[in-house]
Amino acid sequence: MATISKFEELEIWQKAREICQYVELLIQTTTLQTNYSLKNQIDRSSGFIMDNIAEGFERNGNREFIQFLSIAKGSAGEAKSQSYRAFDKKLISEEQHSKLNEMIEIEKNKIGSMMNYLNNCEIKGLKFKK
Repeated sequence: MATISKFEELEIWQKAREICQYVELLIQTTTLQTNYSLKNQIDRSSGFIMDNIAEGFERNGNREFIQFLSIAKGSAGEAKSQSYRAFDKKLISEEQHSKLNEMIEIEKNKIGSMMNYLNNCEIKGLKFKK
């Protein structure tokens, strides 16, 4: 495996960024922008996915990285729930809701895979002890 020297090289961070960009597109182009509270919540939770991946990568080892990935995965679940709320309130279409949920579900699976990988290697120098 090639060495990853910065978080921007991580596929899970890149995919999280795509989720953020899609959420921003939804905010700008749908009636989601009219619901200040929900718009801010989904923007914040999608951003937390990306931010926690980056922060975890910059920490000292696998153990901390896994903890931050767990938080990122939780934020993905939160964003998915908010997508349902936006759809139920008819702020986004079924197609937009499905696309966002698919992106989030793929990201959650990739984050889980990365967590499993980190449990079994020393990519960050400090192997996680169970």
